[in-house]
Amino acid sequence: MSEKKYGIFYGSTTGSTEGVAKKLAEVLNVAAEDVHNIAETSPVKFGEYDYILAGTSTWGSGEVQDDWYDALDGMEALVLKGKKVAVFGCGDENMSDTFCGAVGVLYKKFAQTGAEMKGQFNAEGYVFEDSEARISDDLMCGLVLDEVNKPELTDGRIKEWVKTL
Repeated sequence: MSEKKYGIFYGSTTGSTEGVAKKLAEVLNVAAEDVHNIAETSPVKFGEYDYILAGTSTWGSGEVQDDWYDALDGMEALVLKGKKVAVFGCGDENMSDTFCGAVGVLYKKFAQTGAEMKGQFNAEGYVFEDSEARISDDLMCGLVLDEVNKPELTDGRIKEWVKTL
């Protein structure tokens, strides 16, 4: 049986989500050439991987990081059936009504491609009112991180999240 190939794709404005993508690569032993800035990568590249990890920061009222917009516009044409996808992202829990909402946007777009969605994770330790990434009271559709207010939770959460993949 062949080893599963991971591809990590991220959009990052301030560097936080890029940093998380690199930490994930380190924990999963993913080569640097399999970590992609979505600003410089075509969505066709998703097809090269068995497992796709997609990350974004959240901006405004829950929007994805700007570099994701072109990729998301073409998602309807992608068929990722047979692929496993997990989403992650950074937000600021002080933006209480949209905390990591962009993670939910990515989740919904990838789910429409027929991919098997993985990586649901709890939001324990964060305090917020609402999020597009929320599935139930304490369950999120992916890994949510707050590098602004609670960076001390990041490394532990990454290690726990990777176990769910």
